[in-house]
Amino acid sequence: MAEPLFRRLALIGVGLIGSSIARRARARGDLAGEIIACARTEATRARVRELDLADRVLEDPAQAVRGADGVILCTPVGTYGAIAEIIAPHLAAGAIVSDVGSTKQSVIRDVGPHIRPGVHFVPAHPLAGTEHSGPDAGFAELFEGRWTLLTPPDGADPGAVEKITEFWRRCGAMVETMEAGHHDRVLAIVSHLPHLIAFTICGTADDLADESRSQVLQFAASGFRDFTRIAASDPVMWRDIFLNNREALLEMLARFMEDAQAMARAVRWGDGGYIEDKVERGRKIRRSLIELNQA
Repeated sequence: MAEPLFRRLALIGVGLIGSSIARRARARGDLAGEIIACARTEATRARVRELDLADRVLEDPAQAVRGADGVILCTPVGTYGAIAEIIAPHLAAGAIVSDVGSTKQSVIRDVGPHIRPGVHFVPAHPLAGTEHSGPDAGFAELFEGRWTLLTPPDGADPGAVEKITEFWRRCGAMVETMEAGHHDRVLAIVSHLPHLIAFTICGTADDLADESRSQVLQFAASGFRDFTRIAASDPVMWRDIFLNNREALLEMLARFMEDAQAMARAVRWGDGGYIEDKVERGRKIRRSLIELNQA
């Protein structure tokens, strides 16, 4: 077996992503020699111990990162700045700090100022997940065949970037490097906007009159059920994502609303050709995802 990439890996947050990393590290043995898990609530800490996801389970992030050569933030992105401020004085020289957040400009903005010289910062975003949350939701194969995007800031240590790249490869992911602003624009359309639409559609259904609402739930077709699966995601996590990527999200939302209005006009005036073209373009995108093994 290869030497572990990290002698001691501290996971700050042990939800779906954090617990999946812990499970992968347990299964492989070459990601971390020791796993330290940090969770805010006693219920989560107790469950992490029951599941044997870590060698030590702590409440205090500052204590969790002491002596760690790898630290991964796995909490909602809105918490990153406060956590970075707490852990900064306790980070070991040469340690690598990374994360799993779905927004990257905000992560660099909130965490970067707390990274002192001699500590390395390599933001990352695994494009993997489910609608479930908590330590029971994770599984070791979550990242298999999925992309992880790295957005190292200017001046990032090449050795640290390569180490995080290898970490995610050992997790089963394909790895690509991307500029943080470009990442946020791409994710706004492929992830953040679809979630916003799903939450909104479910809210619209929930606001219907009682009789109509009960029938929506009773006779829900596959399309609506797909939206409800997405809408079952963690509300705090998605609140933070929307607010921390607001500019890119609002840009993509405006473009979507223009296209939705164009489709509404086509329906109103019976423009079957326009409607058929839009449906066919959707079919082509779906086929492309299948060919890329991303569906």
